[in-house]
Amino acid sequence: MASSSASLRNYGTLVRTNRNFRYIWFGEIVSLLGDWFNLIASATLVGLLTNSGVALGGLFVVRMLAPFLVSTFGGPLIDRYNRKHILIVTDVLRGIVVLGFLFIREPSHVPWIYLLTALQLGLSGIFFPARNALFPDIVARHELGTANALSSSTWSTMLAIGTALGGFVAGGLGINVAFMLDSLTFFLSALFIAAIAYQPNEAELPPTAPVRTRPTNGAVAAILNGYREGFGYLREQPHIFFLILQKSFVMFCFATAYDVTAVAISQNVFVIGQGGGIGLGLIYGTVGIGTGVGPILMRMWTGDDEQKLRFAIMISYCISAFGMFLAAPMVTTGYSFTIFLIGLIIRGFGGGTVWVFASQLGLQTIADRVRGRVFATEFALFSLMASLAAASAGWALERPAVGYGGVVWTLPVLTMIPALLWAIALRRAQRQRVEVQVP
Repeated sequence: MASSSASLRNYGTLVRTNRNFRYIWFGEIVSLLGDWFNLIASATLVGLLTNSGVALGGLFVVRMLAPFLVSTFGGPLIDRYNRKHILIVTDVLRGIVVLGFLFIREPSHVPWIYLLTALQLGLSGIFFPARNALFPDIVARHELGTANALSSSTWSTMLAIGTALGGFVAGGLGINVAFMLDSLTFFLSALFIAAIAYQPNEAELPPTAPVRTRPTNGAVAAILNGYREGFGYLREQPHIFFLILQKSFVMFCFATAYDVTAVAISQNVFVIGQGGGIGLGLIYGTVGIGTGVGPILMRMWTGDDEQKLRFAIMISYCISAFGMFLAAPMVTTGYSFTIFLIGLIIRGFGGGTVWVFASQLGLQTIADRVRGRVFATEFALFSLMASLAAASAGWALERPAVGYGGVVWTLPVLTMIPALLWAIALRRAQRQRVEVQVP
């Protein structure tokens, strides 16, 4: 119990004593709050304007496919330029882009929703890998686990608060108010990040930096070479590649498809508020509670022990599957919204733990020189898998034989696949340790 209390105190100590982390954390809080406002507002808007599962699935495809396309080439830039400046520029640009949603008023404007979403999330495909790559530069190595857990729990907390508030704002005050608040949060985030006292270590930059002093074709070649180097690293380190696939598993097996399906559930099964906006906010918010609490509680047991972290990932997939099995009959029968939300809390508990622990293991094991490229590749892969999951869910919602009932029963079964892969990997690692110990 004492170690658990000490672990909890570490979070407060990190925020109190590390000025750089404190400011980037404040920026993360306000930015994520707006992100979830935007998700609720845009999903509700598409649902109201089209009443189409395919159109709704298309929105989530765009949300995930855009960062995949951008982050593919963003990694080398993150490793070559000042990461603080990258964060500020992408925040300001996202704030400007979001203002464009205010002009969406009729069904013929739906393509503009997709375009604006692609621009906003494409910039996020640079922002988030850059932020992850910056963490080891602003916190000590022994603080990485604490910083990562706190950052990820902040994401989950803002998911809970932001989606709940976003649902009430969109369903009560109007969708445009949610978009305006989202834009404001990006500008506030940029101000917080600007307060960070950070300069990259020039000795760690590639000898060809800065790219801007070279001809354009040379810059492109340097970026492509850098990206190939990152892929070469992953090819030589298959255990790292398997590790960065975990977020792809989460997005493909249950997270994104459930996000898409939740809109249909809120508009057809548990309808609360205009267009189901309040119900949708409660659904997303409940998941956020689970994803926030899960890694914090699990980390009291695992600490920074790599073997325990890996075992916890396997168990967490099973926890998520159990939660979805609990929630599924509530959807098909409409029996209890409360039990449905409890199932989603459990689902979030497991999914959040997988996400946070995979990030922590990456921060502890990925070489510094390729950190930006590896995180960008991870972001690209899980964005691609999420877009495939969104498209599949949108297609399923349009099929009466499948519908949201079929989706919610299929996802927990899919989630057991990565759990099985982890069981095999852990068993193999244990066998290798025994062979090494045997004289």
